Amino acid sequence: MINAQDIKNGTCIRMDGDLYFCIEFLHVKPGKGNTFMRTKLKNVVDGRVLERRFNIGEKLEDVRVERRPYQYLYMDGEDAIFMNQETYEQIPIAKDLITGVDYMKESDVVEVVSDASTETILFAEMPVKTHLKITYTEPGVKGDTATNSLKPATVETGATVRVPLFVGEGETIEVDTRDGSYQGRVR
Repeated sequence: MINAQDIKNGTCIRMDGDLYFCIEFLHVKPGKGNTFMRTKLKNVVDGRVLERRFNIGEKLEDVRVERRPYQYLYMDGEDAIFMNQETYEQIPIAKDLITGVDYMKESDVVEVVSDASTETILFAEMPVKTHLKITYTEPGVKGDTATNSLKPATVETGATVRVPLFVGEGETIEVDTRDGSYQGRVR
């Protein structure tokens, strides 16, 4: 159990039977009345964000989470098989628990977050940026650079990314795994 004033970004609590991560908090001391914590909590399972106020001194059930690097090996149906980098143990993780799964290629290292008390895997996160090679894209038309127009490009994982017209097939680009946006070319 932790006190409400001990909530910080990244703190995981159990509330109403669900697990929530604190993504934003503010200690509020109004002119009249008691101080309280205003928080934004993100549901671990479905990703919904809710705002909640806690009075100072209110007891909350905290959850100890562990973050470990796992290496992606291959897909097996709807599960991705990962290997623990320390013990070499292989575990399956459902695709819907992985953020940025469309941009994940073999041997990528992801951060797996698990509940330390039950060893239940909560979710897995790809690094925010990854480098991918373009396997197919239409060639850009020379002189068509008056506007900031984008064209679709298929990357080595099979995902489609919108890239500027000057980017060609075979080039390596940097992609934001949260929203799939083009960040730049990699030299």
